[in-house]
Amino acid sequence: MATRVLVVDDEAGIREVLRGYLEASAYEVLEAGDGATALDLARQAAPAVILLDLGLPDRDGLELIRDVTEATDAYLLVVSARAEEVDRLVGLRLGADDYITKPFSPREVVARVDAVLRRDRRHAAEDTEDRVELDGLVVDRGRREIRVDDRSVDLSALDFDLLTVMCQAPRRVFSRRQLLERVWGSDYFGDERIVDVHIRTIRAALGDDPAQPRFVATVRGVGYKCVAASR
Repeated sequence: MATRVLVVDDEAGIREVLRGYLEASAYEVLEAGDGATALDLARQAAPAVILLDLGLPDRDGLELIRDVTEATDAYLLVVSARAEEVDRLVGLRLGADDYITKPFSPREVVARVDAVLRRDRRHAAEDTEDRVELDGLVVDRGRREIRVDDRSVDLSALDFDLLTVMCQAPRRVFSRRQLLERVWGSDYFGDERIVDVHIRTIRAALGDDPAQPRFVATVRGVGYKCVAASR
């Protein structure tokens, strides 16, 4: 059975283009032109991935992110003309797994869909009992749970994977490209700065101060590293 992708955009032309590229890559494609239809399809059709435009006629797109992530376990990729960093940050914090700005390359969109689904397959094959305990931070890969000082932390699937990569190798410095290859996939060809946006989202969720980092530190000119000490 083909993997199902729900494309949500009020512009029929964009839906048609994405449908063509996705079907050429053997995906089954569903379409919605408004928020109400999108939410119904997300609940009833169980898509594996949702491509969501924020500029819908009947619903605020950011509000719809929250509703969709509560209604389904699908990966959610925002595809939007809203290019401001604040929109990316809010979208990611509300539960989006990735953020693609318009105008976009349809091939890039398909590559990002491929990448999130590869992450799912990779984790399914890993040891589900793996658990990393650092200074006040617990990353339980089997349960897909994060805790800070016994407080549960909600992260999107992509943010969870990104934090896990760093926590499994404390003190190791990762370049943006290395993190992209491990989390987004080796064929990712978008803006490397998307890593910075996700790091900000992770820090906000953990309550981490970038000026005095407890968990994730910036290594200027290189990338990022986990600075929390192992227990």
